[in-house]
Order: sequence, then structure tokens, then C-alpha cells
Amino acid sequence: MRDDGRLTVVIAEDGVLLREGLSGLLARFGHHVAASVGDAESLMAAVAEHAPDIVVTDVRMPPGYAEEGLRAAVALRAANPHLAVLVLSQYVEQTYASELLDSGDGTGVGYLLKDRVGDVEEFVDALRTVAGGGTVVDPEVVRQLLRRRRDPLTRLSPREREVLALMAEGRSNTAIARALVVSEAAVGKHIGNILTKLDLPPDQDAHRRVLAVVTYLRG
Repeated sequence: MRDDGRLTVVIAEDGVLLREGLSGLLARFGHHVAASVGDAESLMAAVAEHAPDIVVTDVRMPPGYAEEGLRAAVALRAANPHLAVLVLSQYVEQTYASELLDSGDGTGVGYLLKDRVGDVEEFVDALRTVAGGGTVVDPEVVRQLLRRRRDPLTRLSPREREVLALMAEGRSNTAIARALVVSEAAVGKHIGNILTKLDLPPDQDAHRRVLAVVTYLRG
């Protein structure tokens, strides 16, 4: 950040109209938009080229329209914990949101929901706060993250919940595969995902399976 408060910004947003609108808005408030890109790969390249004060990024971007933008933000913060990042999205991607907000020392980071930003100056103030090392998080983001931490089962996909329910009945992988009309390899993959998402310890796989069932029964 310059002495006059002017920020150098890199914007990552796949929607052309919103991307151009953000660029014009920030320029109107005296900030310099060094790059305005539409995908995560270009975001990584733009940050490397321009060394911005802050990155403003969406979550879902090409090519997969999943969480590419947020994963890129997490990677950028891992490489440079002092890089300020403000996520501006319609969605709360809970796993990577937690990782982003925990990155570095938890400063210089923000997560706002597009539909809940009610005032232009409020957004620009949030940008300045994050660039200055502050933290700005929409209350709805906080609510969803707290709910996720209270109920780890919310991390599971519908299919993973089905597999876990059958595990709780004491069924083997073969029996689960037969019940769901899938391969045993697919069942094994689902179980691996379940154990990872429930943050169960990596040793003693049989013990992890029991802990997963206990978590399900508690839920």
C-alpha cells in the first residue's frame, strides 16, 4: 500500500460484467487494478507478475467451476502469508474457506458474500481493512463454518452418507457395493473420503472405520 492509501489490486472473477465493474469501481476510488483475470491459472500468474497489495477473487472459476479460485487463494497465501486476499463470492466453500481464514497468522484476509454487500463504500472499506492486515468475514460465512464444525457429517456428500450408514449397519465393503450397485473400488474410495473429511487419525484403518461409525451415530 502506498503512503496515499492507493492499493495495487489483482481481480479474479469469471463473470465479465462483474470483473469489469469491480475494476471500474476500484479505479474510481483511486486504486490501481494491475490485472483483471477470469481463471485461477491467470490469477497465479498475475500475482507473480504484479506483486499486488491485495487479491480479490471469486470461488468458482474455470475450468471446473468448483473451488478453483479459493484453492488458488490458499496456495498464494501459503507461498506468501503477507499477501492480502479478499474472497467475494455467492458461495461458502467450507473446507477451503476455513483453510484460507487460518492461513498465515489469520490477518489480511476476508470473505464476503456478493448478495450481502449492500453498499459500495462498505466494500471498498473492507478492501482497505484487509489490505491493511485486518480480517473481514461476512456473518453468514461465520455461521456456516461454525455449523460445519459442530456437525462434521455436513462435509460428506449424499453418497458418502449412504456408505457411512451402511458401515454403521456393520456391512462389509462387498455388501455395501452390492447394496449400492457400485464396485468395491468405488466403495473403498468413498470410505477413504469419509475418513479424510471426518479428520480421523491416519493410523490404524480399522480403528478409523469404527470412529467414523461413532461419528455417524452421534449425528
